[in-house]
Amino acid sequence: MVHNPTFKLQFLAPKFWLTWLGVIVLYSLSWLPQTVQFMLGRLLGRLVHRFLKKRRKIAEVNLKLCFPDMDEHQRNAMVLQNMENTGIATFETGMAWWWPEWRVNKAVGSISGLEHFETANKNGKGVLLLVPHMLHLEMLGRVLGTHTQGIGFYRPHNNPLMEYFMTKGRLRSNEFLIGKRDVKGLLKALQNKKVCYYLPDQDYGRKRCEFAPFFAVPDAATTTGTLLFASSKKCETLSLVGLRDKHGKYHLSIQPAMSEFPSDNENHDVTRVNKRMEAAIMEAPEQYMWLHRRFKTRPDEDAPSHYS
Repeated sequence: MVHNPTFKLQFLAPKFWLTWLGVIVLYSLSWLPQTVQFMLGRLLGRLVHRFLKKRRKIAEVNLKLCFPDMDEHQRNAMVLQNMENTGIATFETGMAWWWPEWRVNKAVGSISGLEHFETANKNGKGVLLLVPHMLHLEMLGRVLGTHTQGIGFYRPHNNPLMEYFMTKGRLRSNEFLIGKRDVKGLLKALQNKKVCYYLPDQDYGRKRCEFAPFFAVPDAATTTGTLLFASSKKCETLSLVGLRDKHGKYHLSIQPAMSEFPSDNENHDVTRVNKRMEAAIMEAPEQYMWLHRRFKTRPDEDAPSHYS
């Protein structure tokens, strides 16, 4: 559990100098006008599209699997848009970590559904907020934090200096952070009526998963970890829809609690979760993290990889 990360003298060691350079550049760029940052982000994304062919292929495969009726021209255009948004996401990280409150407020387009948090709180329950891996996730968290500080359930960074800056930045919009292995910590936060972010839409491997439909893929490995937390008597399960419009404004919508969830049928339950994620993604599919190997785990362990 992270409340206030501590700066350590070891961060000044030569092995961290390259990290420092990257952080200083990103921090400096974060003070540019948002339109300029987005222009640079699109340029960076086009470089990713051209030179990181492996990542581009992953996005192409994912889109082909999820939207088999999409023609090649549409798919290629979507991949390029997705790479541009990937570049923009780099700059959005700097915005989320270092922008002052007044600048974040200027980027807020709309936030709806906050009454669902209030209802859960009145019922004496915490909120498990299901969120898809949108590329602007850091800014979505910062924007929502202007109204409701949540609890981030996250994967610690391997680089200690980046871990310091990442947690410091995320704590501007979160009450505290919980490492992804701290199951008891998240359950306790729910019992204390906190709003806890949870991202159930990636392929976390064969352990604790069900194979359920995700878009046109009938057997996507889907974590059952959602059900572990949702089964707490002190929990209501909601979901978040978020997008960035063409003017650089962020729009968030908190969806109502899932009724009779979870049930005694895990496959049915995770299918419902996937449906919520699909609906959120389709609000701005070009802004979703298609670069992740979402379908790397297959029911048949001997089946060839989709990405080979």
